[in-house]
Amino acid sequence: MFRTRRLSTSALALLALGLAGTVAVAADAPAPMAPEAMAWGDAPPVLPAGAKITVLSGNPMAEGPFVLRLKFPGGYEVPAHFHSGDELITVVSGTFGVGHGDKLDRAMGTVLPAGGFVEMPAGHHHYAWAETDTVVQIHGPGPFDMTYIDPADDPLTQ
Repeated sequence: MFRTRRLSTSALALLALGLAGTVAVAADAPAPMAPEAMAWGDAPPVLPAGAKITVLSGNPMAEGPFVLRLKFPGGYEVPAHFHSGDELITVVSGTFGVGHGDKLDRAMGTVLPAGGFVEMPAGHHHYAWAETDTVVQIHGPGPFDMTYIDPADDPLTQ
């Protein structure tokens, strides 16, 4: 009897420790975010006017990983540019075109449907466009930056 009670007490102690760990993890875990809860605003002026942004995780302007979504109207274009960090892009909805090089050329690019993915390595010259109203999810290391190949394409100088 003593041995059974001792095992039961040990089992309860382990269970309590396990639950305490679960509660601690749950308290630190991010809350799920439904699409209607995402707060959209105008994208930063480093992008051509018309794009919307919502930050899902992290801070794109600080060190560390971030996840954001961009919403583009059909016909939207992002001229050739590069970033100092990797850019990983998933098409959430719509039709998104991407290409490699120093000048936007849709004929040389690839059109990705919803569910498509592309990785742009740091320093890689690329461009993008939205054929239809499109939402993309971007994640990578912060701080996020963007350098246009042709300075005349940079909305900050216009």
